[in-house]
Amino acid sequence: MSIHAQAISRSNLDLRTPTGVLHGSLVLPRVSERVPVVLLIAGSGPTDRNGNNPMGHNDSLRLLAQALAQQGIASLRYDKRGIAQSRPAAPHEETLTIEQYADDAVRWAQKLGADSRFSRVVLVGHSEGALVATLAANRSGAAALVTIAGSGRPLDQVLDDQLSTRLTPDLMTESRNILDALKAGRPYPIVDPQLQVIFRPSVQPFLMSWLRHDPAKALAAVHIPTLIVQGDHDAQVGVADAKALQAAQPDARLRIIGGMNHVLRITPKEFELQRASYDDPRLPVARALVEAIATFIISTATDSPSS
Repeated sequence: MSIHAQAISRSNLDLRTPTGVLHGSLVLPRVSERVPVVLLIAGSGPTDRNGNNPMGHNDSLRLLAQALAQQGIASLRYDKRGIAQSRPAAPHEETLTIEQYADDAVRWAQKLGADSRFSRVVLVGHSEGALVATLAANRSGAAALVTIAGSGRPLDQVLDDQLSTRLTPDLMTESRNILDALKAGRPYPIVDPQLQVIFRPSVQPFLMSWLRHDPAKALAAVHIPTLIVQGDHDAQVGVADAKALQAAQPDARLRIIGGMNHVLRITPKEFELQRASYDDPRLPVARALVEAIATFIISTATDSPSS
């Protein structure tokens, strides 16, 4: 594989599913030989293929795709069903589940695996996308898996920790009651207006599907080479999560990126000092992240059945 390829090409790629078309962006290094391709899976909420959502325009996944192409690695990133250009594939939020997202990742990976331009497929999931990639890994035909900023705990524990410092005692009690109901598979129809953004009835089916999965247990069942990447300045997911994932999957490699935050930039540790990076596409993604992924993909080439 030729690395440090300077010329890249970009094109659109679509995936037809039984319920609609998903739209993606393909980035290719301009080299003559077959190259590995990563399937980039975005994080939670209305995050698009580039890593952007209403909370910030930082182009984290677009920039990661470009940086990987400079290392001779192709990539496909896509709008999840119900999001951005793929919204028509799931126009109603209440129809979404994390299992659907995993099924879509499997379909994308299989489409890329059948493309003669690519030597092998690697799943790369960020944040919620780390769990989606993990759930898809064994069915996808992928040669390897990379999780970036993936939680090592079930969703209810993560939300409880995050909300405990932000909510009043009464709202915290209601939040826990809602999570208990959703874990048991029961909708919670009447939600306090202050909790609607997290627990609105239309998103509850998705939350119930997410609560069915423990990320550590899911990763323990993966049987392809795995790299766990975590930034130590991430204000949303901690190094302890990455270590919990590795404890569940001891064969996985663990890489802690010093200074990297949740949107893949090198920033100060204090969140107030890194907040601007969530809405600044001019900042480069962490070089050490790109190098860690590229090195892992190269080192696992001999393990791939298609290499």
